[in-house]
Amino acid sequence: MTTSAQAQALGGQVAAASDVVVTPVTTAAQKKAFIRFQYEVYRALPHFVPPLEMDRDNVLDPKKNPWFKFGTAQLFLARRGGKDGHIVGRIAAIEDPRYNDFHGTKTGWFGFFECVDDVGVARALFDTAEAWVKARGLTTIMGPASFSSNGEWAFLADGFDKQPAIMMPYNPPYYLTLTEACGYAKAKDLWAWEIDVQGGAPEKVVRIAEKVKQREGIVMRPANLKDWDNEVRRIKDIYNSAWEKNWGFVPMTDEEFDLMGKELKLVLNPKLVLFAEVKGEPVAFCITTPDANQAIKKANGRLTTFGLPIGLVKMLLELKRIKQGRLIALGIKKEFRKRGLDSVLMLETVRVARELGWWGGEIGWTLEDNDMVNRVIEVFGCKKYKTYRVYEKSLAAAGLKN
Repeated sequence: MTTSAQAQALGGQVAAASDVVVTPVTTAAQKKAFIRFQYEVYRALPHFVPPLEMDRDNVLDPKKNPWFKFGTAQLFLARRGGKDGHIVGRIAAIEDPRYNDFHGTKTGWFGFFECVDDVGVARALFDTAEAWVKARGLTTIMGPASFSSNGEWAFLADGFDKQPAIMMPYNPPYYLTLTEACGYAKAKDLWAWEIDVQGGAPEKVVRIAEKVKQREGIVMRPANLKDWDNEVRRIKDIYNSAWEKNWGFVPMTDEEFDLMGKELKLVLNPKLVLFAEVKGEPVAFCITTPDANQAIKKANGRLTTFGLPIGLVKMLLELKRIKQGRLIALGIKKEFRKRGLDSVLMLETVRVARELGWWGGEIGWTLEDNDMVNRVIEVFGCKKYKTYRVYEKSLAAAGLKN
């Protein structure tokens, strides 16, 4: 039990056990409140980008999110003053059988965590999620994840003074303090890098990349939107091969990949979806998408207001002005790794981005201990400017009983 003195040191207040009630989300109204609570927590944070309510609703909808074909999750709300009291926090408890089958683990997840600056509320939320996970025979809990590493995951650990790039999380700094106060420890850090493409790539990198292209017989090409469904299939084949040994990775199903492809098609520029081919076979790809968060922020979470498409209009106008992006994925087939294809793909990305008049943007995320990838990024003059953190906790050590 945390004392009042400890709570004060953490910057929060301890709530009496009877003062905070955590209940499962079971109705449409409760789900809407679950989604809307995030906007209340972040109201005063200028760099927060309110996600579209429609998108969050779809992510949490078992009928629209293919993750639910194999995964299970329960949403919870924390209220102060009884089950009808004021909402002060939320969390999801998650089981992903595909992750556990792939890694041979018994891991559950927490996600969608939002909380007032109160360690008592945080403890009530985590205790509830841990009990749900433990009841399913799982021995470790990790997070945050929405619902896996294929979506938004991790807490922002530094870089709070900058707006998040598309599909990257943002949170108040005190979330890390609350999480650690509840017994969680760092599992892994993820890094995001800032790149300025206006100066081009270093001359040495250009020379090396050209030699690699000639030596390997690499032909670069952009994506063909008229053949997009097949292009998505080609990306999936490389993706599931390229990341198979990565920490935290879980293969995407065909349905998950198809949904991601449809969503990306709405915002991407096909010139920045690049394939490297050898003898006509795609062996690597690189996807850089415009940072649509610049436009999404204009909508303030809603496409319509009083029945009028005010948010949508603001978004569409801002989309035309975007001059920055995020390199969200770069994958190379196993047999073509360590041949310099990553430099070739990044060099072509820089070239195309400059032609489009972009200033630069973000590369990320990368694992903190993926030295080979991180060195390549550094060679291009990129600066590590944000850190994200995934936490874990042993449920056996937590003293939970079956």
